[in-house]
Amino acid sequence: LLTTHRFTSHNFFFRTSKGSTPDNANALHILLHQADSTMTDDTHKETSAAESHDIALTPFTLIRYVLSIGMLIFSIIIVGALMFTGNTRVATETNPWVSLIVCILAIVWLTMIEGQQASLVGLPPVDPDLYKDSHPITYKNAALAFKGDNLDRYLMGRQFMVLLIVFVINQCSSPLDPKVDVLGLPDGVKFVFLDIGLAMIVFTCILGQLTTQVNASHMMIDYVNNYFAIFTLYTCFAVEFSGIMHSSYLIQNILSAASGKPIISNEPPKEGFTFAFFWGRVLMSLAILGFCLAVTLVALLNGQTSVAVKYPAIPPGVAVVLLFVFMSIVGMLEGMQIAFFAVAKLPASERGTSFFGRKTCELLFKGNGQNLPGFMIGRQLTVVCSFFLVGSFTSLTIEPGTGENIFGVSDSAQSFLNWGFQGAVITTILASISWQLAASAYPIAFLNLPFTYILLVIALFLEWTGLCSGAWVLARIQKSVTGMQYDEVYIGTPEERMANNHADKAMTTAQDVGHLAGGGFAGHLAGSHDALDGPIQSRDAIDEAA
Repeated sequence: LLTTHRFTSHNFFFRTSKGSTPDNANALHILLHQADSTMTDDTHKETSAAESHDIALTPFTLIRYVLSIGMLIFSIIIVGALMFTGNTRVATETNPWVSLIVCILAIVWLTMIEGQQASLVGLPPVDPDLYKDSHPITYKNAALAFKGDNLDRYLMGRQFMVLLIVFVINQCSSPLDPKVDVLGLPDGVKFVFLDIGLAMIVFTCILGQLTTQVNASHMMIDYVNNYFAIFTLYTCFAVEFSGIMHSSYLIQNILSAASGKPIISNEPPKEGFTFAFFWGRVLMSLAILGFCLAVTLVALLNGQTSVAVKYPAIPPGVAVVLLFVFMSIVGMLEGMQIAFFAVAKLPASERGTSFFGRKTCELLFKGNGQNLPGFMIGRQLTVVCSFFLVGSFTSLTIEPGTGENIFGVSDSAQSFLNWGFQGAVITTILASISWQLAASAYPIAFLNLPFTYILLVIALFLEWTGLCSGAWVLARIQKSVTGMQYDEVYIGTPEERMANNHADKAMTTAQDVGHLAGGGFAGHLAGSHDALDGPIQSRDAIDEAA
């Protein structure tokens, strides 16, 4: 019937062939008009969603973007050069190319782990029928993650994987000998960027974490619509099933009993073999944690860790104290994000009950709440910095076969311990999960601590410096390249879903007790434009600012 046709986003043009009837032509016209209308509506939704997330560019913002991208490029160059001097553990024990490839793969996997978290903790309230047909793999992700208590299992395994991957990056890109020349740089520059690890912190935060979090928190449905996300989900389940982190469940039950707040579960109580298998893994986890602590403390006191090489002026006793100080900082920041998102759901009058609690809330929620995402960015910098420092405190420098193996373990076991992965176990349980669980049970108590206010100020200052502002630029590039769309394009805003009889499930603060709550991302609703947008503002906000 149709001999030639072409279309644009607004018009269709056609002509009928010789012998076609007017009725057929009219029917075709109606069909094309309906298709055009559908395309126009979709285009309008995409444009409207994009405008709601437009960036308000100011001279100061542009300067921060340029400087941050410049810092990222310099960090990548200097770390790459370090690897090819053979002065990292992976480069020394294999070769520089292996070190580079492993580091790249670790960063790529970290992007999925961080982005998947933002997606899976934000989608539970949303009716899955809204994206079942358009995003079948996302639906499969959700069906697996939201069955029973699987989301808790995923978050538990995911937390260990983040630490493990950061420790792998540390082994690939941290210098063994601080005296080795790198690109002829002055010692002061090498000390800041390599020994302290600013270069590693910058590229890990920007490339591996913040860029993906910026997009995934607003494009939850598109981000996990792939089999890489499915693979990562199953891997996190496997890590949790192994039982390495199960001592965290003991802490979970102790905190629940102490607070008098029950843990809401989606599964029946454990009985018989399931009960025995669960608590058997808890005991195994406690044994593993005790061994990891013993190895780390003995090595620190004997001066047999990387920190003794990098910072020889630090006495062994002080090194032990510093290890727990850095882990406490990580713990406070992990707990703060849970507490902040928990109290964000409460009336302003109930958020703080002490001087510092009120000061914290005033600073955190001032204006339009933009300090909340600002804290998340500054927190990410501080936490990753602490992770790399803890890695130096837990990586051993004992040469296998010299008779100095710790606790007399075999040479192969000593070689494994030298990598410092026991630090990932210690940090995950004692400096991350435990504090998050405590904050879920006592959010107001966390707000009232003076250290909370101090760390909030530090985190906001770090965000203000713009070290990681380049993440917003890379996030926009990633969105353009991958073609991801904002969630509201597919499922509408929370208000639109409610109007269409697909209202989100109600989520209460009581459901957060004893749960990791996704590191705070659960405070964000799919398709909404709120304080988590950070420097991304609504069109109205931009007009008002002008």
